[in-house]
Parts: sequence; structure tokens; C-alpha cells
Amino acid sequence: MRETPVYLFLGFLDSGKTKFIQETFEDPRFDEGRERTLLLVLEEGEESYDPTRFAVRYFAVETLPQEALTLDNLNALVKKHRPQRVVVEYNGMLTLDKFFEAMPEGWLIAQVMTFFDSSTFLAYNKNMRQLVYDKVQYADMVVFNRFKSDYSKEEFHKTVRAMTRRPGIVYEYPDGKAEYDEIVDPLPFDITAPVIEIEDRDYAFFYRDLTEEMEKYAGKVVRFKGLVAVDRKMREGTIVVGRHIMTCCEADIAYSGLVCLHASVLPLKMRDWVVVTARIDLEEHPIYGQRGPVLKATSIAYADPPEQEVATFF
Repeated sequence: MRETPVYLFLGFLDSGKTKFIQETFEDPRFDEGRERTLLLVLEEGEESYDPTRFAVRYFAVETLPQEALTLDNLNALVKKHRPQRVVVEYNGMLTLDKFFEAMPEGWLIAQVMTFFDSSTFLAYNKNMRQLVYDKVQYADMVVFNRFKSDYSKEEFHKTVRAMTRRPGIVYEYPDGKAEYDEIVDPLPFDITAPVIEIEDRDYAFFYRDLTEEMEKYAGKVVRFKGLVAVDRKMREGTIVVGRHIMTCCEADIAYSGLVCLHASVLPLKMRDWVVVTARIDLEEHPIYGQRGPVLKATSIAYADPPEQEVATFF
């Protein structure tokens, strides 16, 4: 089946999605391949599109209410328009799983851009953090519109980076000037140390950095406090050690652990707290079902639980 690239534009009402898409469709470079393009609008805001100004030759615009976002309806649009690419203006109050569940076969996410009104972003993040996180976690680019010179870039940057390090960040000012975020995020631990010491408060940062950039940890020795997970199916001398991590809110708390091979004689049980010192090797393991970081423990000792048992990024 032919693959159809999907370009997702996310954000709440009045965040700048429509304006950006309108300008994109007016750009002749967006039509260089002359693909049949379906513009799927899942949210109606104050601004509307002006197709008379589109440079795209072959396009269709379809508006769907959120209750109509179903696989059957999207398949019907595919049959009707036979799009070669799809641009989606997504409803900010809908979680992305609704769209993923309704995606027709062959549709593949090519790019995700998320837009926020800078004047309301911090309030939205405080009061609707789960919806904000949903729009940021998959983004390739986060754009802060209407950014003012007296706003703190560090505060906006820190809020996004607490969710993910994946997207680029752009600050767009009312006069149209745009600046790319160039703030460097130093790790809260020394990765060059003979033994990388992970403080209790830093486990979430360590786990994310390790899983995103495994290669730089190959052969490194690390020490951290973690919660043991065991299963009867595991071979003797194998446990999982990790922490529960809250990325967004209580609803998304998940145990994030690492396979650990050891020769300890301790009768390690489920939910034991331990301090592990181990070398990190990257290899295939059935618990991961793929290549991943495997701890080769040189020491394991019982430990008291940390003051805050759930690790966070904030």
C-alpha cells in the first residue's frame, strides 16, 4: 500500500495554527511535487482559510467535528479525494490517541508542529498539563507565538524540556521576528566521572537521557537507588531496577526500569529498594525485546526508600 505522509499541526484555539497553515499553502515551494493535498480541519477557530490564495494546485479542504473523527469517515475521505499527503489542523481539546486510532492504513506521521499563545501557555500548562503534554510529547517543533521581550525564555524552555528534549523551540514575536531556542541543558550529573552518581531527584533525567542516547553510556559505570522488580520467568541473577516516573501528571506515572544482571546472594524481592553500582552494556535482551541498556552489577545493597518515591522532571 502506498504510504501517505501526514503533517500534524497541534495547539489550542487562537494559537496560530490556521495562520501558519494558510501561509504554508500560499508558498509555491509547498507545491513543488504537485501532490494532491487534503487539508483536514478538526477545529474551527476565529480565523478561516482563504483557498483563493493557495499556491497548491490540487487540494481539498474538509472540516470534521470531533465526534466524526472515525476510521470509517477518514477512509471515506481517502476514497473521495485520493490524497497523496494530508495536512491536519487538530482540535486542541482532543488527545492525540483519538487521531491515531482513526488513522487509515498507509497514513504515516511525517511531521508534528505544536503552537502556543505565549500569553496563555504557562496558565494552560498549570491547569491542563495533561493536554499540553499530549501536544508536546510528539512534536518536532514547538512554536511560541506572540512572545514578548519581557517573557522569560528560560521558563518556557524549562517547561518544554521537562516533557521532552525532542522538539526544537521557536519564539515568534508580535512584529514577526522569530528566534530559535539555543539554551543548553546541562545534565544534573557528571557523565565523565569514573562512577556516574545519580541523585534520587535526578533519576528521571538519567533514564530519559540513557534511553534517548544509549550509545554515549556504553561501558559507563553508574550508581543509583532503585526499586526492584522480579518475575518467575526471569533467569536467576536477573532483576529489573528502576523508579516510577511522572512525566506529566499522576495519570501518567509509570515504572521505568533497567535490566540488571547480578551475582548477589541477597534474596531480592519485588519492591525492595536497593543501591546498584553497575556497568552499562548495550545488548539484546528478551525483557526489552530489542537492544537496550543492560546493567552488569558489581554491587547491590539494600537501601531506604527515597524521600520522594516517584521521580519527576520538575
